[in-house]
Amino acid sequence: MDEIAVLIPCYNEEQTIEKVIRDWKRELPEAVIYVYDNNSTDGTAAIAARAGAVVRAEYCQGKGNVVRRMFREIDARCYIMVDGDDTYPAEAGRALADGVLKGQADMVVGDRLSSTYFQENKRPFHNLGNTLVRGCINRLFKSEIRDIMTGCRAFSFSFVKTFPVLSRGFEIETEMSIHAVDKNMAMKNVVLDYRDRPQGSESKLNTFSDGLRVLKTIFRLYRDYKPMHFFGGVGVMLLILAAVFFIPVFREYLATGLVPDFPTLIVCGFCSMAAFLSIFSGLILQSQLQKDRQAFEFRLQAADWEYKRRKEAADENKN
Repeated sequence: MDEIAVLIPCYNEEQTIEKVIRDWKRELPEAVIYVYDNNSTDGTAAIAARAGAVVRAEYCQGKGNVVRRMFREIDARCYIMVDGDDTYPAEAGRALADGVLKGQADMVVGDRLSSTYFQENKRPFHNLGNTLVRGCINRLFKSEIRDIMTGCRAFSFSFVKTFPVLSRGFEIETEMSIHAVDKNMAMKNVVLDYRDRPQGSESKLNTFSDGLRVLKTIFRLYRDYKPMHFFGGVGVMLLILAAVFFIPVFREYLATGLVPDFPTLIVCGFCSMAAFLSIFSGLILQSQLQKDRQAFEFRLQAADWEYKRRKEAADENKN
C-alpha cells in the first residue's frame, strides 16, 4: 500500500506532463506518481515514463473510465488526483494530503473558484458554467462545496473503495461531489492558485456538450438521491395543474348543475391520478434509498477494516 498516490489521468498532454510529474515529485517525494494514458496519440506515455512515473493505460475513452480504473487498481492511504495540464500547483499537495492523512476529511477539494480561476481562465462560458453548477448543487443538495468541477482532489481509502463510478466523461467530478454530500462523508476545501493552460496546450473539455452532460448528471443524481423531493415535486405540480383546470368546471357545476367541459374534467382526473402515483413512487423510492444508505454504512465499515488490514500488512513488509 502506498502512503500517497498521485493519480494523473492523461490524454495528449506531452507538452506539460513532464513538468507536472517533476513538480509533484518535488513537493511530495514519498508519493508514487501514476499516469494513466487514455489513448493518447502523442508522446505523453513515453515522456511520463522517462520522468519516473508509473505509466498504465485505460483504453475506454473518457475521464470517468480512467478514474474507475485507477480506483480499482491502486491501494493507498491517500489519493491525490490532478490533471496533466499543469493548471494545478503542486505546492498545494501537502495541504491536500494532510487533510486525508490526519483524518480531517474523506475528500479534500482543491478550490480554484475562491482564488485565481476567474482571472486566469480565458473561456468565459467555463466561468459561467462553473458558477451555475456550483449554485445548482449547493442549493439542491444543501451543501457548501466551493468548487464542484475541480480536477484537483484528495481522497481517503474508504472514499475510493466505496465510490461507484457511473460517469464516463468529465461529469465524474460532479458525481464525486454529490456522492460525498449524500453519504455524509467529511469534506474540506483547500484554496489553490489556478493557472490557465500554457500556450499550445489545448483543453479536451467541450464547453457545450460536456456542460450539457454535467447538467444531465445533476438531474439524474437529484432524481436518484432525492426521490421524494423529485417525484413529490412532480406530483405537487400535477395537482396544482389539475386544480387550475378543475376550479372553473366546479364553479360551472355549482351554478348550473351541468358539466359542459367534460373532457377537461377527465384530464383533471388523470392529472390527479398521475400526481398521487408520482408521490407514492417517491415514498417507495425514498424507503429503498434509506435501506441503500444503511447498506452503504456496512460497506464503509468493511472498507475501513480492509484498510487497516492492508496497512498492517504493508507495515510488516517494511519491517
